[in-house]
Amino acid sequence: MIKLLPIKFFTLLMFFGMSNFILGQEVSGTVLDDTSQPLPGVSVILKGTSTGTTTDFDGNYSISANNGDVLVFSYVGYDSQEIIVSGSTVNVTMKSGVALDQIVLVGSRNPSRTAIESAVAIDVIDVTELANKAPQTSVNEILNYVAPSFTSQTQTVSDGTDHIDPASLRGLGPDQVLVLINGKRRHNTALINTNGTVGAGSVGTDMNAIPTASIQRIEVLRDGAAAQYGSDAIAGVINIVLKEATGKLDLTITSGANFSENSNQFEGGSDGEKFKLDANYGVPLGDKGGFINFTGTLSTREPALRNKDYAGDIFRGFHGAEREFAASGGNVANMTLFDYQAAAADISYLDTTIKAQIAGLDLNQQTDIDTFRGLLDFDADEAELAERGQTREDYRFKVGTSKLREGKFFFNSSIPVSENAELYSFGGVSYRSGLASGFYRRPAQGDGRANTPAFPNGFLPSIGSDIVDKSLSVGIKGKVNEHWDVDFSNTYGENTFAFTVGNSSNGTLGTGTQRSFDAGLIGFSQNTTNLDATRFYDDIFEGFNVAIGAEYKVENYFIEEGELNSYASYDINGDIVTASTTDDLLVRNNFTGAPLGGGAQVFRGFDPNNATDKTRNSIAAYVDLEADFTESFLVSLAARYENFSDFGGTINAKLAARYKITDNLNIRSAVNTGFRAPSLHQQFFSRTSTIFQNNVPLEQGTFTNDSRLADLLDIDELKEETSTSFSLGLTGKIPDANLTFSIDGYLINIDDRIVYSGSFGPGSNPEVQAIFDAAGATSARFFVNAIDTSTKGLDIVISHKANLNDELRLTSDLAANFTETEVDALNVPADVAAAGQTGNFFDAQEEAFLTLAIPRTKASLSNNLSYKSWNFLLRNTFFGEVEDPDDFADTPRVDQHTVSADAVYGSKLVTDLTVSYELSEDINISIGANNLFDVYPDENRPGGTSGDQFVYSRRTSQFGYSGRYLFARMNFKL
Repeated sequence: MIKLLPIKFFTLLMFFGMSNFILGQEVSGTVLDDTSQPLPGVSVILKGTSTGTTTDFDGNYSISANNGDVLVFSYVGYDSQEIIVSGSTVNVTMKSGVALDQIVLVGSRNPSRTAIESAVAIDVIDVTELANKAPQTSVNEILNYVAPSFTSQTQTVSDGTDHIDPASLRGLGPDQVLVLINGKRRHNTALINTNGTVGAGSVGTDMNAIPTASIQRIEVLRDGAAAQYGSDAIAGVINIVLKEATGKLDLTITSGANFSENSNQFEGGSDGEKFKLDANYGVPLGDKGGFINFTGTLSTREPALRNKDYAGDIFRGFHGAEREFAASGGNVANMTLFDYQAAAADISYLDTTIKAQIAGLDLNQQTDIDTFRGLLDFDADEAELAERGQTREDYRFKVGTSKLREGKFFFNSSIPVSENAELYSFGGVSYRSGLASGFYRRPAQGDGRANTPAFPNGFLPSIGSDIVDKSLSVGIKGKVNEHWDVDFSNTYGENTFAFTVGNSSNGTLGTGTQRSFDAGLIGFSQNTTNLDATRFYDDIFEGFNVAIGAEYKVENYFIEEGELNSYASYDINGDIVTASTTDDLLVRNNFTGAPLGGGAQVFRGFDPNNATDKTRNSIAAYVDLEADFTESFLVSLAARYENFSDFGGTINAKLAARYKITDNLNIRSAVNTGFRAPSLHQQFFSRTSTIFQNNVPLEQGTFTNDSRLADLLDIDELKEETSTSFSLGLTGKIPDANLTFSIDGYLINIDDRIVYSGSFGPGSNPEVQAIFDAAGATSARFFVNAIDTSTKGLDIVISHKANLNDELRLTSDLAANFTETEVDALNVPADVAAAGQTGNFFDAQEEAFLTLAIPRTKASLSNNLSYKSWNFLLRNTFFGEVEDPDDFADTPRVDQHTVSADAVYGSKLVTDLTVSYELSEDINISIGANNLFDVYPDENRPGGTSGDQFVYSRRTSQFGYSGRYLFARMNFKL
């Protein structure tokens, strides 16, 4: 089929070229705002078609239209206007309104449908305004504070998830929301979240790879839409609309830092410094409305650390013997038990009685060896720290936001090829370099992973990331046979994530270990080809829109192995450990005798068994009908068939309706079925990683569902998730009060939901144990269709604009989300249940991640006051309480456990304030704060701090814990 695409594309080009188009007159004009200033970026659309343009920086536009045609003018923050063409000049003055009147691209394929008139809930967010006025600078940050149904937080000490923030909509998973750019499907990230955070087991979309300066607005469809857009759109759709402006260079410099009482690991001052430079410039192409818009962004972020001095165990008594032996010129790597015995006599803090007892032991006898080990296996923290001239401060982790360096470039373009057809393209590339840390490898860890012969004081390993994201969309659209608006496009996206482990060790290499390791790379690419056709019939009912289309998608997921030393274990002869290596050849801790684990500490590299390169394809076809039976009654019906090469086909449908009770009051409802295909990541990701339970390190393997181990444990291969959702809402506006509102309730039922399972041990099966040994793992996890869930909730949005006088305006937006997710059923394989492994398959801790770890209540009240050249933004965001999933460990179900009071983290109110001043028409400055009052979440439950390192829980997601952030921003227009 791929070979046929160039032929089809050429045929379509010829078809456009030979078609007879009806040419209208050239209509032009100027669009002003309600202060008589030119308004750039206003959407101008010929009603009932997809033909349109936007105003330039001087508010000018030009479009082909006939007398009697209706032009629709719309822009975020202003009321839409419909004007009948009666000549070659149409000038318009926009009236201040609300974003809900903006014509939207998502949720309906009717080219004239606005958000408030739609049959489903849609938010329209003016990113251009927020990027200039609000403290937040990335897409996820902006949405987290202005869209209550959206949740995203930066993670910490969670491997790659430190560098890509998982995000969710309506309390569902990161992979249950579909992201579009200019209406085209965006590819997922290569990273799958597996390290005990919100969104564990899921694959999201890295929206932070898109520069905010390239975005005009974001449309958030808060309703299931798999019947319209395909897989993933269970919770909804986020459509990012890129800028089209031309004629001016827009430069923005933003700098800020966290000025908090808890900055610098609770020492105060400032940290987490951020710097960002944005540049946006557009060039007109030709004289028929063509354009190309470029955006470049450079940004840095320094760590904001929020942990205290390490309060756990650091040294045992035998480390004093190692120190004394090294001080006398000995090589700790070659120490024998007799060397430990001799060096113990020089340990200054060791009791003389104990010294005498040690000296009298015969270390040729196993009984005396056991006694000797017991005598030196005591807590020597304070004495040993004093001997080494150290304090507990030296053993702090680095808990907080990671260090980041980013560069991004995006473009958006359109070139008219005739009066009714245009070529378009958009895309970009981004690079992100991140540096995060793991758990400190302390000498006191009995398995010897601190490698004290090479690192006498242990070490704090780091995980470096190099993330490259590339995308390109090319298409042609126009009118065919006078009636059909046709869009043919191809979109390619790729995300790669390379891991570099630093300041680390492979313990089996002893003092010869390297400190830095190439741990491998993961990648994901997606190519999507779409053909869409839309026709609007103004003579059927009060308007009837027909949309049909087809899609062909190819996905590829790959893992490249790391360098040999990043994953291999070596024996005492320097040979790689295999299943046939005998115990007497294993490298062991010189004192305890425990075998040492191989591979790079903090992130074991991908090995040849993990390496994979998997591809699948899917085909889809849809029909989307929308009928205005009367001026008051709208019905939308969509159906989509999709077939995947790896699991087969699925049919989904959607029925939505809107009824105008009055001119200003609508009721709307929708019911739909949906699905989410198991991602290639979930099917083919595997590796062994270190996890910490109660501060104890364990090696845990993730295995694929087609592996021998999965077969032995009766773990089924993955199948698609299916969903049924219902929504009912009321929307309206009160023109006299300049107020609009919407209230939407929803219920989303998901069957066979894919989650990251609990941990399975090897049991007594020798074949299972051999598989564990080969992977260097002590437990195993899988991705499984484990549960059926139901999510219910309520969204409320109220917007108000008041013109207090000719120069004083106040805009207020209140938005709230109330949501609750429950696990209705466990789908446990019969053999797993019979073996008593149900708790390992899925337990209350995993359930709590889905149901209790994100706020079930979230609300935001934004007030924007403008006076002459001044603007004041005040926003209060309420984050509801959450519960720590760790409190539910070793419990079958959430409802069988009474949560501890200290594991409930209470609701908080976070205040943002920004003051902006327009020095001139081309220069604007802003200063402000996020979290003005330096609010922090409740402190972590005592059992979860890992020695005062996780002062705030890393398992839950409210609003982060970096404290007050102050910033300054300057914007230039040249």
